[in-house]
Amino acid sequence: MKKQEFLKEYLVDRKNTNSLKWDALDVRYGDPDLISMWVADMEIKSPKEIIEALKNRCEHGVFGYSYASGEYYSALISWMKENHNFNIEKDWIRFSQGVVTAIYCFINIFTKINDSVLILTPVYYPFHNAVKDNNRKLITSDLINNNGYFTINYDDVEKKIIENDVKLFIQCSPHNPAGRVWKEDELRKILEICKKHNVLVVSDEIHQDLVLKGNKHIPAATVDNCKYADNIITVNAASKTFNLAGLTHSNIIISNPKIREKFDFEFKKINQTEVNILGMLATQVGYEKGKEWLENLIDLIQDNYDYLKSELNKNIPDIIVTPLEGTYLAFLDLRKIISVNEVKTFIQDKARLAIDFGEWFGDSFKGFIRLNLATDPEIVKKAVSNIIEVYNSYFPKNN
Repeated sequence: MKKQEFLKEYLVDRKNTNSLKWDALDVRYGDPDLISMWVADMEIKSPKEIIEALKNRCEHGVFGYSYASGEYYSALISWMKENHNFNIEKDWIRFSQGVVTAIYCFINIFTKINDSVLILTPVYYPFHNAVKDNNRKLITSDLINNNGYFTINYDDVEKKIIENDVKLFIQCSPHNPAGRVWKEDELRKILEICKKHNVLVVSDEIHQDLVLKGNKHIPAATVDNCKYADNIITVNAASKTFNLAGLTHSNIIISNPKIREKFDFEFKKINQTEVNILGMLATQVGYEKGKEWLENLIDLIQDNYDYLKSELNKNIPDIIVTPLEGTYLAFLDLRKIISVNEVKTFIQDKARLAIDFGEWFGDSFKGFIRLNLATDPEIVKKAVSNIIEVYNSYFPKNN
């Protein structure tokens, strides 16, 4: 499908639909009239096959307690095998009401109060919240930033693990907001460190399907022919892939029977909710029939990113646009053009954009912003135009 055909069929205005992204701007930013490019969902309708399946289910008229069907397991297992070379078994699969919910549960189940939990910053801010909200000690290791390309500081990771007796590492793969799709050697190194020091790994792979051409997502549990799988809990969802976040359904994959047994025993104490019947159905149909839609979406993200990068490179070369390998989230370093204390004034008040501020992802990243590119190309063009216009008003000598 050509880009314009895809946009004509799937692009949608989300205002006045109780959208957190668009209709809560006054609450979140104190300004209801900003261009919304923050929270990670899309202005793109889910695949028509998912919409049709949900319509049919709704017409049945009953939304009672449900369970995972054989067809669901088959769809998930096939998707993981065909798209990520990850051979999983039905017995390994569990469910939760979202990836963040799962992470909160893992922290409660596999660590104790005041235990140390490691994250690699900058990283998705609910990781920070999950550790602190549960009275665990948050340990951070900043990624190495080489002109916008982020890599892991393995020496610092191991040092922090040893010094703080870290019990759990929450990995983000692909990485939000750094845009990295970790290579196997990168994963191998950090997984080996965790294995050496008996650190359990939770690998959040919610962006696994949103990988731009030339890159390949490698599930952590498959590294070196599954050498580290016994020490890994994988959690993913179709929520980012097919724009289903509000249906709150995610997959947990645990191959180690001892870890799985502990999870089952403890999870039932804090969760007695059945699966979301619509979330599970939407996920299944997406895995069965959503591949072509996903390919079109990735093309759209690539085009939006290329436009953003080329225009900013041409007009404001001192803005560093992080290379985007995966996710649909662009991370921009504004520190060469503006004081870190003026970013809100520049981006929100002047350029009229609602974005995620860098310091939300880690203390060292004030002066960065994150922009959501899974949206209307016209919104991206307007955002870029506004940034350039405000920059030129700040620095008229550069005109």
